[in-house]
Amino acid sequence: MRISEEHLVRALGDWQRPGVPLVGSLDGALREAVLDGRLRVGGALPAERRIAAGLGISRGTVVAALARLRDAGWVHTRHGSASTVRLPPQEAEPIAPLSASGHAGSIDLRKAVPAAPRAGYLDAVARAVALAGPALAQDGYPGAGLPDLRAAVADRYTRQGLATRPEQILVTSGARAALALLAAHLRPRVAAVENPTYPRAIAVLREAGARLAGIRVETAGWDPEQLVAAFAAARGGLAYLVPDFQNPTGALMDARTRQAVAVAAAEHRVTVVADETMRDLHLAPEPSWPRRIRRAVLIGSAGKSVWGGLRVGWIRSPETALIDALRLHPLYEPLSAPPLEQLVAVELLADLEPLLQRRRTELRVQRDHLAGLLAAANGPRGAHGPRAGSRAAGPESDGGLWRFTAPDGGLVLWLRLTGTRADVAVARARAAGIELAPGPRYAVDGTLAHYLRVPFTPPPAALDRIAATLATACRP
Repeated sequence: MRISEEHLVRALGDWQRPGVPLVGSLDGALREAVLDGRLRVGGALPAERRIAAGLGISRGTVVAALARLRDAGWVHTRHGSASTVRLPPQEAEPIAPLSASGHAGSIDLRKAVPAAPRAGYLDAVARAVALAGPALAQDGYPGAGLPDLRAAVADRYTRQGLATRPEQILVTSGARAALALLAAHLRPRVAAVENPTYPRAIAVLREAGARLAGIRVETAGWDPEQLVAAFAAARGGLAYLVPDFQNPTGALMDARTRQAVAVAAAEHRVTVVADETMRDLHLAPEPSWPRRIRRAVLIGSAGKSVWGGLRVGWIRSPETALIDALRLHPLYEPLSAPPLEQLVAVELLADLEPLLQRRRTELRVQRDHLAGLLAAANGPRGAHGPRAGSRAAGPESDGGLWRFTAPDGGLVLWLRLTGTRADVAVARARAAGIELAPGPRYAVDGTLAHYLRVPFTPPPAALDRIAATLATACRP
């Protein structure tokens, strides 16, 4: 992909820094634009003279800045070709934990979880400990969560266009705890759920005594007929949906489907619980969001955007009466987050966007790397760019060993195997030292036998091994 002169100028913005020479200012501005995702890794820069003309500086300044970037690994130049943007390995924090990195020999992909942003997380812990005095003076019981955290979460919703007061927020020990508390309080006889969906959500709802009514979801979206039928079956109960980069398909619910959900929920008196744990992981350079589902109860957490070990989540309700009822439920206290964890979350939320920008940039590179390898494994007729009307940012593949569409966000690819069953492929991959999760694990009815979930969180070297192993494991 070629970066136009106009896009480069917009991405750099007001790049000159007072008291810093032009070469140093341009060098630093280009690095920050890459880390923030404003310049796409792998993109080809304009010619040096065009950069100089666009920025109103000499070509010599551009040459010197690019030389610095080249020496540090931010730019790669081949003789006779354009310079391409890169992300140096030392700048990339690990996206996957050690269990999925391949350093121990085996690679465990059964969980798509991010590694902790080590430096930023440790700094947040240190600040939280320093500020823990007032919390230690209290009784340690949860209330509805620390006031500072409820205010920070409410402010984040408000800045995203959904006006929210702290009184509408209840802090929990993660998104699963939030769903468990809601299910225990609402006690649905039937719950409408996506098929496939997050397996632990299936377990939570069944443990609450709910019968599940499935809604077929593919990478292209939600089945409208099954959606209406499932909401009718769940009348007076609950619907659990993941509208933003649905786990595991990666689908992003469009505005028409969100409106259909709101209409069906009102008609059948169904409480919609929208799981937004993947919402922060929109990988498009310029994200475009449909409006949230009207009147939905929202659950979120720091697990996917920061680290799974930070056991802090929350419920956002349109009505404070639901929050008041939930905090009085006997399960709320054991499902609440410890005060120190909440203090850490406050510190991280105060400066979350730079962390997310780096994470999105790295995930985008790794998604495209794995998608390219898998599309190429299908042969030259199976790998191609997005079809007209597709939301996919990366390559698609519809032949050979599998079919898939690279999603605009999330952490995984959802493969439809064309020549073998997923359980066979999983067993073969396990023999080669790679653990995978087959489609039936995510099904509400034991189906999806030809689907495979493959996270793109591991580093490129591990993704190379994963793609090669899959190419063997998925053969007929």
